[in-house]
Amino acid sequence: MKNIKRILPLVVVLMMISACAAFKSNEEGPDNYRMPRFTSLAPIDLNVKQIDTISEFTPSFTRPNVEHLFPISIEKTAKIWARDRLKAVDFSSDRVAEVIIKDASVTEEIEKSQEMFVKDRIKYRANLDVVIRIQDTKSLSKAETEVIAWRELIIPADTDITEKEEYWNAMVTKLFNEFNAKMDQNIHRYLNAYIANNEHIESFE
Repeated sequence: MKNIKRILPLVVVLMMISACAAFKSNEEGPDNYRMPRFTSLAPIDLNVKQIDTISEFTPSFTRPNVEHLFPISIEKTAKIWARDRLKAVDFSSDRVAEVIIKDASVTEEIEKSQEMFVKDRIKYRANLDVVIRIQDTKSLSKAETEVIAWRELIIPADTDITEKEEYWNAMVTKLFNEFNAKMDQNIHRYLNAYIANNEHIESFE
């Protein structure tokens, strides 16, 4: 493992995910208010003694930020993702993994219609920024990877609260489906030296 540490410098990778949804589609499903879970996927075993989840995001509770109105919290879902997908398996090591939630916000913007008989619209933007950092407390070596994801949703301004919550929940679920795929990919590429029973180690010299 010492050789691995020498060839693995600090790696920061930003993966940008974007998507825009306008009005409701059939695929947004009936599973309203259900917190996304990732237990159907095999956990990623990391050669660390512990995994700490840290949130650096502080909601403002004032518009244009509206994340506190969402039945499904992006911040809480990120914590659940870390618990479901990551597993510490090397309790004798000096390595610690940190899952750092940097952003879990949602903003709201009113789009005024310039045409008669055309309704005003509301645009929501959901943001998720998560860093996974692995540090060896003894040798001070470390590596990290980051995924920044976002989705936008546009709906009529007069949409009632029940329908809004359906839209919001579908948006959060899709955001995390995309985030999970990208972060899984990043971990296996950029933090693969710390994955248990991994036979392929990439060098980033």
